[in-house]
Amino acid sequence: MLFNSSTLRGGKALLSTLAAACLLLPALAAATTYPLTITDMDNRKVTIEKEPQRIILQDGRDILALALLDRDDPFHRVVAWNNLPKKQDSGTWNLLRGKWPEAEKILDMGFSDQGNIELESVIARQPDLMIAQLRAKPSLTQLGAIAKLEKLHIPVIFVDYELHPLQNTMPSITLLGKVLNQEQHAKEYTDYYAQHLAEMQKATAAVNPKPRVFIEPIAGVGGADDACCFTHSHNGWGGLVEATGAVNIGSGLLPGATGYIPVEKVISEKPDFYLMTGSKRGGKTNSVIPFGYGANLADVKSQFDTLLSRTGIKQIPAVQAGHVAGLYHHFYNHPYNIIGMEILSKTFYPTQLSKLDPDHDYHEIITRFTHLPDDSIILSYHPGQTH
Repeated sequence: MLFNSSTLRGGKALLSTLAAACLLLPALAAATTYPLTITDMDNRKVTIEKEPQRIILQDGRDILALALLDRDDPFHRVVAWNNLPKKQDSGTWNLLRGKWPEAEKILDMGFSDQGNIELESVIARQPDLMIAQLRAKPSLTQLGAIAKLEKLHIPVIFVDYELHPLQNTMPSITLLGKVLNQEQHAKEYTDYYAQHLAEMQKATAAVNPKPRVFIEPIAGVGGADDACCFTHSHNGWGGLVEATGAVNIGSGLLPGATGYIPVEKVISEKPDFYLMTGSKRGGKTNSVIPFGYGANLADVKSQFDTLLSRTGIKQIPAVQAGHVAGLYHHFYNHPYNIIGMEILSKTFYPTQLSKLDPDHDYHEIITRFTHLPDDSIILSYHPGQTH
């Protein structure tokens, strides 16, 4: 073979290109090596012997975490799940089964979202991993489910987006990325999440005093006359309110994670903002605001106005001041809860976050980090705003 100066220059260019490419390789996550020992969100050390291929989802909403990781088909490893989207968020369920019809054939264990589980039919599916929400640990322990699965060498790992959403969401996705050999996909999402969180916190850090907020999750679930006011403490929506720097009134009043506060007490607390959450769900007796995929703005507004007409609501100072809004419910236990935080922050700090666009960011998450359909979705409603 003959070499000339041109050839040498081309060779050097090729070597330079290859060298640059090699420098980029460390930035790409290497394949996970098994056996793998991890520490889960319950601070338990768990050993995963091989890459999981037959997964149980204790909480079916974790399919949206798998959508960030197993992007082509988040169901392809799932052999049994608690299909909470079907029960509590029909818009999301219709979206999922439309894209991945095989989801309808996966065993729906039908246990409560607190962790009740009938193990025999699940074990018959020969699972090699259970992913569970941390809040379900007491029930899973009391029922003996964890001990029985571990006796069969089926590891259980706990993730968490609800009890401590600000602290545990990113580590939960990182954990799942390691366990499922999808570390690069996990990192792509957590980098995005961390950037958006930091920008929000920086923009609002100097705001004082912080707004006092009362939030009523899944308002109207018992019907149009459902008495106010169910709420969350430091967890769930209360935790998301606190993640924005605001004061969650429920945190100072509830002895446990959730509970009811009389509307008279809410009035006396003089909240700066009063919020309700909702989602499209089955049953004809509820009056929940039907946020979510396939939602209709007229229906959202109608249910919103109906719930504001309940006894005592219009006497809440925040309602009288027009500081009221509605939000899509399922961000309270959701790996995309950064959007829930954005909606809250935009509501509480409109001047500091005038350029923040939660709707745009939600669609960006769907299109950049998942293969979910990018369908129309209503995430929030603020009376008087143009939608």
